[in-house]
Amino acid sequence: MKHWFITTEGGLKARWKKAFPGTAQLTLESVVQRVSAHDIVWLSTSVEGWPEQVTRLANLEAVVVVMSYAPDDREALHALDLGARGYVHTLASSEVLQQVAVVVANQGVWVGQSLLSKVLGGAFKALQQRVEPSRYAHSEYLSLLTERERGVALAIASGATNKEAARQLDITERTVKAHLSAIFRKLSVRDRLQLILKLAPTTEYAPNSVD
Repeated sequence: MKHWFITTEGGLKARWKKAFPGTAQLTLESVVQRVSAHDIVWLSTSVEGWPEQVTRLANLEAVVVVMSYAPDDREALHALDLGARGYVHTLASSEVLQQVAVVVANQGVWVGQSLLSKVLGGAFKALQQRVEPSRYAHSEYLSLLTERERGVALAIASGATNKEAARQLDITERTVKAHLSAIFRKLSVRDRLQLILKLAPTTEYAPNSVD
């Protein structure tokens, strides 16, 4: 498996070389002629017509990771829909690039934490609708929080940003951040993703019949 970088910039960046010694930067046409199935192609959104090239490279069975200087959730979803397996900031460190490579090389998908939080938040909402409120698996954790902290925790777990949570609860973003710090400490989680996973209800008690 080889790594190919397609950008409009001259020369490989030091962090790319550090992450993948022996990698090469080529023009799009050169990569198309040399790429093999399962090679990882890192394609910058600065390349003209990059969306069409994602599909073109994916059809050659290359694993495509799109790089952007201004990551955007909609653009990330568009890239994945076109056949990319990853979406990452162009300035990501060599360590992050290596992590991305491991994930996509093993049939996984890599997106930013913001988008992943929203995806998991959507799943959280769906599970909430399927489980009886009085029998949520996460009720024991919520009991450790104050009423205001519970509101913040559930808003964030449903995929809301700090700003959205503040608007929903009629409090300031600064207050949301303060509550999150307390929530993380009380529930022994490090970040929003762990919070979502910890509070997500199970379907163990979901009704067997569907209307």
